[in-house]
Amino acid sequence: MSFPAATSSSSLDWKFSQVFGERSPGEDVENIDVISAIEFDKSGDYLAVGDRGGRVVIFEDKACKFVTSKQHSQNDSEGSDASVMHHPEYRYKMEFQSHEPEFDYLRSLEIEEKINKMKWCTALNGSLFILSTNDKTIKLWKVKEQKVKKVKEMDLSPYVSSENSLLSESSFVSSKSSASNGHRLEWIDDMGTSISPSNTGFVNGHSIGDAAIARCRKMYSHAHDYNINSISNNSDGETFISADDLRINLWNLEVSDQCFNIIDMKPSNMDDLTEVITSAEFHPLHCNLLAYSSSRGFIRLVDMRQSALCDGSAIMLQDAESRGQKTFFTEIVASISSIKFSANGKHILSRDYMNLKLWDMRMATSPVVTYKIHEHLRPKLCDLYNNDTIFDKFDCCISGDGSHFATGSYSNHMRIFSNGVGSEEGTTVEASRNSYRKRQQQATSRPRRSSLTNLTRGFYRQGNDVSDTGINEFSCDLNSKLLHLAWHPKTNMIACSTGNSLFMYYA
Repeated sequence: MSFPAATSSSSLDWKFSQVFGERSPGEDVENIDVISAIEFDKSGDYLAVGDRGGRVVIFEDKACKFVTSKQHSQNDSEGSDASVMHHPEYRYKMEFQSHEPEFDYLRSLEIEEKINKMKWCTALNGSLFILSTNDKTIKLWKVKEQKVKKVKEMDLSPYVSSENSLLSESSFVSSKSSASNGHRLEWIDDMGTSISPSNTGFVNGHSIGDAAIARCRKMYSHAHDYNINSISNNSDGETFISADDLRINLWNLEVSDQCFNIIDMKPSNMDDLTEVITSAEFHPLHCNLLAYSSSRGFIRLVDMRQSALCDGSAIMLQDAESRGQKTFFTEIVASISSIKFSANGKHILSRDYMNLKLWDMRMATSPVVTYKIHEHLRPKLCDLYNNDTIFDKFDCCISGDGSHFATGSYSNHMRIFSNGVGSEEGTTVEASRNSYRKRQQQATSRPRRSSLTNLTRGFYRQGNDVSDTGINEFSCDLNSKLLHLAWHPKTNMIACSTGNSLFMYYA
């Protein structure tokens, strides 16, 4: 870990680092360009960003972490070569189309190409591996650097005219994508005259460079009846889980046509459905432990060694203070949208609509601390329900040393907290280089998504719903929301997104 010793006991001073895809005030953003997932790899050298268009963009660290205060030519004297640590800076590496829109003809259901989650796998033999999923299909992608050879000219040899030579040349040209030495060939249009008995030869390649190529190695499909909301890698490096509203499946990375159902919350009668799964994650150290959250605000810890079907033998973490007087909105705002283990596996960070909570796995009755995120919106829950904003799902993240936590909010605000540092107000950072804020008078209603989660949240209209009066009284911009963010695993750096823009901040 490269965390400074002082940061674990004090709040952090956050500064702007980089932005990708920055847009000007008032600029419209296409829905397919909106970022839907962010994930660092374990080393922090790579950052993956998925969007609603099914694309995955990979950024890499420039690896300029240490620079000297003087030029190398001036480093003769001692003391002039003191190294200064700098925060990571990233550059674009590559992008690929992970998912395409599909249509399920059996259910007459459109399947979006949107990337719901991504998880990095263990790198092997210089190749990167990453899992990505939309609502129904999980894919394992291999990203590898390959040499690219640009073909510049035809070296003509008039004395070569045998039939075997012609056949070999025709075969070579027909497979333009690769060569016998493993180099990829990038062909240019003006290659001269075509091969003929009087004009045959061989190809000269020049300007060899490196390019990252992504290939789909495995496709894990047809295992979920409902929308996938989570995937998580196991610490054994061989298995992973995928979770939808009612089931959690266990997969082997090498076996794409078979999985094991380890959690099944589907009742025999769907009228008895009271909660759904909202998030799931493996323990970072123990391959037999996993946690999953529900729409009722519960977190269940499961040991896969106890039984094949694990939902009956779980330790439940629940907030005793939330068992008081209930209203129509109590269960809606209690639904947990994201959970994250700390690096040492002793704590779990959870986010519901109103609060960010830190749990100790050894204390199941209440969280260690609760940070209030949207308490100022509590009087407006009726209005938030009317425009569906109350169903927004915010991610949370935790620093590598487990001392700092972050989550998103409205008005493109990011809330950052430090454990054991006085005030629970934390630090608020607006995700913007220029700190502009575009106010809108009314939050636009978005089409409701068909999901089992809606059934357990009282997803219906009452006859005496509160009207839209008072919608202008919100103290924040409900259309500008920071839903997705990730913490660098080895330093205090956060990547967050608003719309199609990716912002990075460091401390």
